[in-house]
Amino acid sequence: MVKIIPLFNQEAQLIKGLREANAKAQRKVYEKYAPKMLGVCLRYVHDEMGAEDVLIEGFMKVFDKIDQFKGEGSFEGWIRRIMVNEALGYLRQQKRIQEDTNLEVAQVVADENRADQNLEAEEMIQMIHKLPTGYRTVFNLYAIEGYSHAEIAEMLGISESTSKSQLHRARALLQQVVIDWENEIKKKVNYEKASGR
Repeated sequence: MVKIIPLFNQEAQLIKGLREANAKAQRKVYEKYAPKMLGVCLRYVHDEMGAEDVLIEGFMKVFDKIDQFKGEGSFEGWIRRIMVNEALGYLRQQKRIQEDTNLEVAQVVADENRADQNLEAEEMIQMIHKLPTGYRTVFNLYAIEGYSHAEIAEMLGISESTSKSQLHRARALLQQVVIDWENEIKKKVNYEKASGR
């Protein structure tokens, strides 16, 4: 029995196909990476339609600029960087990044040890989505993507100190959201105990 090996099953073959503007290679790359990259886009662009627009624009850039990928580092990481830059461009167009710069300093939560002990990943993502856009953007770039404050400052056109303060405020807000969430869970448990459920 002959096993048929699908065309473009190796990353190197996919990249070669992209460089040749091969539609099948483009479709394979899209199918392989779109679900993860949509998640990246949604971390920055809160509404799904906007995130999908960013995703499409990002893949168009991937296909147009494939010759800029030199094979240093992972291909997925290169695609991710394009998606993050597209999302930031989208936010700049929407003029939302700067809207949160002048918000009051968030109240710092004293008990940091409890911050995420009972959270599932999906619940944490939902909590991050509740952050104001500027805070969420800096938090994602720093805590999830791993950019330095200097890189974030350059990407967003803000100072390093603004990046640091927005990260600090984002963390403080997240801690408060987590504490509120935990208190809500405790209330439900106590209510259920009291009502004999």
